[in-house]
Amino acid sequence: MTDILVSEVGPRDGLQSISRVMPLDAKKDWIAAEAAAGVREIEVGSFVPPSLLPQMADTAELVAFARGIEGLNVVALVPNAKGAERAAEAGVHAISIPFSMSETHSLKNVRKDHPAMLAEIAEAATIAKSAGIHFAVGLSTAFGCTMEGAVSEDQVVRLAEAAAAAGAQEFSLSDTTGYADPAQVRRLVRKVRAAVGADRMTTLHLHNTRGLGLANVVAGLEEGITTFDASLGGLGGCPFAPGASGNLVTEDLVLMLNAMGLKTGIDLEKLLEVRAILAEALPGEPLYGFTPDAGLMLDYNQRTAA
Repeated sequence: MTDILVSEVGPRDGLQSISRVMPLDAKKDWIAAEAAAGVREIEVGSFVPPSLLPQMADTAELVAFARGIEGLNVVALVPNAKGAERAAEAGVHAISIPFSMSETHSLKNVRKDHPAMLAEIAEAATIAKSAGIHFAVGLSTAFGCTMEGAVSEDQVVRLAEAAAAAGAQEFSLSDTTGYADPAQVRRLVRKVRAAVGADRMTTLHLHNTRGLGLANVVAGLEEGITTFDASLGGLGGCPFAPGASGNLVTEDLVLMLNAMGLKTGIDLEKLLEVRAILAEALPGEPLYGFTPDAGLMLDYNQRTAA
């Protein structure tokens, strides 16, 4: 069976998109419970100024807590080199920096144009290398932008090549606004892989805004993608991209991958129990997903024998 990494991004991508601040102890309970369910990688937060995203003010404390969980890869998002310094000081295992393929979105999201972001990527890469931590670049709005419209695939390839030259070790193609379709996913994965190498193009960050999230996962699997980002309960989106709601639901993704016979290492029944932590800490906040409502499926042999 193929080993697929499901990377939980809810504590960062999910929580940054809602107005309320989840209590620190509840965040710790969430992270610990997901790790106990078999989730091997969690993006615990982002090192952004608390004045911009107060939801992320306790990220350093979460890193310290999560590092104490055996076998868990602790990841944080950083918007720039200064954030990379803070993440390295906190002791993360890996950092990811968003590099928007839409310059309009880049200016709105991190207040920098493409040349300025490439300079930040180069500096962050140096910091990560010095600290011995993995450094990934998320190619945001790679499939389209709600502010700028269509994003040229040639531009995505060109900017990915520039980021690779600046020191990126790994890339994620990010469907920030939920515009991607399976044919586009296949096409863009192939193009970016041809430009930066298959070993660097391993991850998809997909949203389910228009209901195509799991279909796009299958397209990624067919192209050899082995890591998929998702958010428990489908929390989140991008607060700086209008209409970018609907992260891929971790529970639905795990159900599909496990049912397909792919190895995730995640116990779905335990994962579903984690939702109770979110429901208690974030009362009234909508949680999404078909699996929690429909219940667990019979195992493969039972279903095919029926």
